[in-house]
Amino acid sequence: MNIVLLADNRKNELLVNLSIAYSHILERHTMFSLFNASRLIRDATKLNVTGLSTEISGSLDQLASRAMYNEIDAVIYLRDPLLDAYDAPNSLLRACDTNSIPVATNLATAEILVLAIDRGDLDWRDLVR
Repeated sequence: MNIVLLADNRKNELLVNLSIAYSHILERHTMFSLFNASRLIRDATKLNVTGLSTEISGSLDQLASRAMYNEIDAVIYLRDPLLDAYDAPNSLLRACDTNSIPVATNLATAEILVLAIDRGDLDWRDLVR
């Protein structure tokens, strides 16, 4: 599965901790993240995470394009509700909604999503691709 791991700046440490806790599951999948987050995750876990450009809007647009072509199977995007841009339109989330790609935006749903991937609950995504 192709999994996107993203976090707003104040949630990066939480994303790294999630990656550490579930590295035994995530290591069996292809992962993408922004360059800085991918470096943090790699340094903490030794997981192979492909880093994308650090320019957030361009990276989200690139990931949204991949989602529109069903090249992404799941997104973990730990968002900070205190940010001014929290309610702003997001091309990645819109693309995921359009193509029924599961998205987790907080720690609780991220854990549920990772465990569902481990159980095989999202194997139907292989048929979509």
